[in-house]
Amino acid sequence: PGSGSVRIASQDIFALDEDRRAQLRGEKVGFVFQSFQLLPALTALENVMLPLELAGLRGAREQAAAMLARVGLAHRLGHYPRHLSGGEQQRVALARAFVGEPKLLFADEPTANLAPVSARAIEQLLLRLHGNGTTLVMTTHNVAQARRMATRIVFVDGGRVVEDRSADEFFDRPESAAARAYLEGETL
Repeated sequence: PGSGSVRIASQDIFALDEDRRAQLRGEKVGFVFQSFQLLPALTALENVMLPLELAGLRGAREQAAAMLARVGLAHRLGHYPRHLSGGEQQRVALARAFVGEPKLLFADEPTANLAPVSARAIEQLLLRLHGNGTTLVMTTHNVAQARRMATRIVFVDGGRVVEDRSADEFFDRPESAAARAYLEGETL
């Protein structure tokens, strides 16, 4: 950032060397990328096991299999990403992010490629993770999803923050023209 700081678990990440930042990310942060970022040479199970194995945790196989079952993929453990549909790949990516129970989870359009029923199941999983103490930072263009899930809205338009308020305030009284247009479905 040009000013200020970024703190995770009370630590200024820019005051840490690269090795310590990587350790902090591995211990505290999960990521769900819009483009999945699955490793093509690994099966679904191995992709989900990876963060646990990198952390040196025992029981990685069992935990990964259980998480894949939670996202509806118990029957696809041995499949490689190229043999999975886009929605299945997204659920593997979500399982990989969830398996370590991160304290902070960044999710970029986590349900964008899923059928409505699968999307709602993933929303519920995200909310359960949040209820267990994980801070969830999620981007979405889906107004209905934001209404169902958000407690705080940071509305960004053209790369600038134009509103930063509680979800109730944002939905009841959007202050910027961009936010009003978004809520009316004009900008998605």
